[in-house]
Amino acid sequence: MTVILYTLAVSASLALILGFLLGFFKKIFFVETDPTVAKIRESLPGANCGGCGYPGCDGFAQAVAAGEAPATGCTAGGRETAEKVCAVMGVAGNIVETVAVLACQGSKDHAVPKGFYSGVQTCRAAKLSTNSIKMCAWACQGLGDCVAVCRFDALHMGDDGLPHVDEEKCTGCGMCITECPQNLLVHFNKTDKGAFARCNNRNPNKPQILKGCKVGCIKCGKCEKACQVDAIHLVNGIPVVDYEKCNSCGDCVAACPTNVLYLR
Repeated sequence: MTVILYTLAVSASLALILGFLLGFFKKIFFVETDPTVAKIRESLPGANCGGCGYPGCDGFAQAVAAGEAPATGCTAGGRETAEKVCAVMGVAGNIVETVAVLACQGSKDHAVPKGFYSGVQTCRAAKLSTNSIKMCAWACQGLGDCVAVCRFDALHMGDDGLPHVDEEKCTGCGMCITECPQNLLVHFNKTDKGAFARCNNRNPNKPQILKGCKVGCIKCGKCEKACQVDAIHLVNGIPVVDYEKCNSCGDCVAACPTNVLYLR
């Protein structure tokens, strides 16, 4: 009984001494937190998605407070978050809301597979090991790497073997864009209206393009010729639209023989 009481007394004494030392050193080594960083952090959604280019919301908040990142850099939070952060920083920001858009139509019905792929079931592994599991080297691999990294439930693989974006849920964080080894997902400004090209095939050989995908861009230039406002041009074999000029007339869409273009 004496041993037990002695042990309890020693333990209580040690706990008291350690508690006192912890409190003492906490005061000695206390680092004052920047209140601006704290206010910015409170304004952020807490997704820690990395879409801003910084290691989580804490890193972004510190970068904004230090003037190293734009106040509108949190894509996951959208306009509401951007407005809050701008208010904390006392600045007026150019708030641009974006969504991810897929630049490919290489579905199971359209893009021809090279054969049966039995390797690691990720798009990146398929790309590294085979250059593409489809005849079109630029086509979507269809293994869902983009879906796996989406933290907002905005991407799902469809029955056609392609990822489909729910634009109501998409925050434009860019995680899926970074993850895609084919660079098929791109940012699209919500305010932009006009034609969009659903192909990324840069092969100049028309027969090879159609052999690999029935709806690939064949570089015919008919879309460019049909545009009366000089808003679309072939760049590296891909139709690129200037949305400041595009008036959504649809002439380029009608002229495209493989239905690569569509109006958003």
